[in-house]
Amino acid sequence: MESYTIKARQAPGSASKCRLMKTLVVTLCVSVILYSCEEFVEIDNPPTQIPSENVFSNESTATAAIVGIYARMFKTGGITSAMTRSNGLVADELVAYSGTEDINFYNNNLSPISNTIGSYWSELYQYIYSANLALEGLSSSETINNETTRQLRGEAKFIRAFCYFYLTNLWREVPLITSTDYRLNASETRNTREEIYDQIVRDLRDAEDDLPDDYAVSNGDRSRPNKWAAKALLARVYLYTADWSNAAAEATAVIGNELLFVLEDDVGSVFLKNSREAIWQLSSTFSGGGINTFDAEIFISTSTTSIPTMALDTELIKSFTPNDERRINWRDSIIVSGTTYHYPYKYKVEAAGSMPPITEYLMVLRLAELYLIRAEARLHESDMEGARADINAIRQRAGLPDTPANDEPELLLAIEQERRFELFAEWGHRWLDLKRTQRADAVLGLLKPNWQSTDVLYPLPQSEMDKNPNLIPQNDGY
Repeated sequence: MESYTIKARQAPGSASKCRLMKTLVVTLCVSVILYSCEEFVEIDNPPTQIPSENVFSNESTATAAIVGIYARMFKTGGITSAMTRSNGLVADELVAYSGTEDINFYNNNLSPISNTIGSYWSELYQYIYSANLALEGLSSSETINNETTRQLRGEAKFIRAFCYFYLTNLWREVPLITSTDYRLNASETRNTREEIYDQIVRDLRDAEDDLPDDYAVSNGDRSRPNKWAAKALLARVYLYTADWSNAAAEATAVIGNELLFVLEDDVGSVFLKNSREAIWQLSSTFSGGGINTFDAEIFISTSTTSIPTMALDTELIKSFTPNDERRINWRDSIIVSGTTYHYPYKYKVEAAGSMPPITEYLMVLRLAELYLIRAEARLHESDMEGARADINAIRQRAGLPDTPANDEPELLLAIEQERRFELFAEWGHRWLDLKRTQRADAVLGLLKPNWQSTDVLYPLPQSEMDKNPNLIPQNDGY
């Protein structure tokens, strides 16, 4: 089958933005080809060009444009693994033993000229741009039925909200871009955290209204977000903005949907594809399959002759109760020259270079987090018994007795610890928790000799600041 390129408009004086556009339009086109070769339509244009508006002229190509974003999120192993790997290193989850960039993250010695920092920023904004492009294409399309339009519009807004959540939590004040107009985007200033969260909430509320309440669109796979994914992310956002009543309400809505979601009895089943605990997962099937998760490829260590590039912090392992099922099932270890190195083992299928059966999807949102969100929200609303009940639901699944915590300070610490044990090596939860609760100095200041309070934010990429001076000033400490 022939390959095509989507024809893009170019704004004067926006060469760097046009490079991004080329990347995005090629990806959209490749996604269309992968998703629907048999239904790909012939278009009356030169054989190497497809105008971008034609992508949103029929349901098949429009759907492929959205599904292609998930494929890109998974296929590169980029930002999806980075949120776990790099954020685990800057916190107290992972220790780096080799690799200059990994060691810099571990030592909180980041630089604005870091290619890794620049790639994280660019990748998140590429997904946002793709979502904006889809929203504009859908709004002007007169040929896609209303049901499909609502579905894809909801997914695009969910994706945009998801990306902005990580952008503002890693860099705090960032440009809020909701269009594809390069003349505006090339000179955008940074928006406040409050403005960004307001947009995230609007997008998720819209997504909640537009998205279906089941997984029928993906044939039962939990690989495309639905209404419940929007509510789950909303619960997290409300927690991060200290809106306790809304955080509890959104979490309760998801937890209460027992027809779709339930805590797995066996912790070994949590990270399987379409587990009953999964709210949203990323699947390699959108990018051709061939691998279960990149997390397994990154973390599983099998060589007994060479030190792994990174491992779990030994203090984290020591903090677990020995009979905690999460310690037993979600980590493994190797011995190299008499030293034991522990590694995350939530994903167990490591088969680079082969074609293993797909039994695991990459977990993005899951039910256990919602219990812990509700526990914290309830505690802040003086519902200590409700908070204890949610903590105990997580502890009981891990084979542990009920929490002994009895007052608010003890319960807050208990929630922090359960989040640490339950969500380790998942999307940087520990790093974001330490920052949002203002505990980073107290925890990391004792562990890392060169720790500075300003290390709670990543530096803005220097390459982006050179292209757009309106991003100045740089984050403090850099």
